[in-house]
Amino acid sequence: MQRYKIKIEYEGTPFVGWQFQKNGQSIQEVLQKAIFNFSKEKVVVIGAGRTDSGVHALAQVAHFDLKKKIKIKRKSLLPAINQNIGNKPVTVLKINKVNKKFHARFDAKKRTYQYTIVNRQSPLTLQKNKAWHIRKKLDVKAMKKGTKLLLGTHDFSTFRASSCGAKSPIKTMEKISIKKNKDKITLKFTSKSFLQQQVRSMVGCIKYLGEGKWNLDTFKNSLESKNRAKCAPPAPACGLYLAKIKY
Repeated sequence: MQRYKIKIEYEGTPFVGWQFQKNGQSIQEVLQKAIFNFSKEKVVVIGAGRTDSGVHALAQVAHFDLKKKIKIKRKSLLPAINQNIGNKPVTVLKINKVNKKFHARFDAKKRTYQYTIVNRQSPLTLQKNKAWHIRKKLDVKAMKKGTKLLLGTHDFSTFRASSCGAKSPIKTMEKISIKKNKDKITLKFTSKSFLQQQVRSMVGCIKYLGEGKWNLDTFKNSLESKNRAKCAPPAPACGLYLAKIKY
């Protein structure tokens, strides 16, 4: 048996998310079918992050096992998977043989999610379904002050989806950055792991700060309340990207 590690990028718009579901097509299903088409083996592709419906990835990492020896060379393995994916917006960027002890999800030391906001009056064309379009001018300085309160170890229950299966709401935000370039605002969050909808919920609250709907005290009270009802509406999935995973 050989374990393979793959790096993947995808547009999440047409999918129900990473995880296999009966109500629609998932990224996991697309990859498993592509691998079966050339290997004739049913595999389970295990991802480092279970992205929700509409969420994209710049560098998702996953692993799968093949019992039989593949007749095609390793250099041909990458194009073989991609050819069998077809015209779906999923691409395998890299493939490597790894030790059978490697686990894409449990061995990840850091995950970085990126959120993209386009802050302008005009509608989106090229970035439609790939960014959150906000017309009202945002105060980036106020947004940065809010992110500082999120750094470190906290109980993030406020930003946790009701369907979240994590054992504990306590997470450590190691790094958060906000950068503005013309009308594009990019937020990056780094932690070992995240709660379900945590990033989108934090971005929703940060946006309230930027709009002036909340002041810093309201933002702080929202975090400290540990109450989901005190959270601003979560940011839409279209602006969220799984950007990097460190092992």
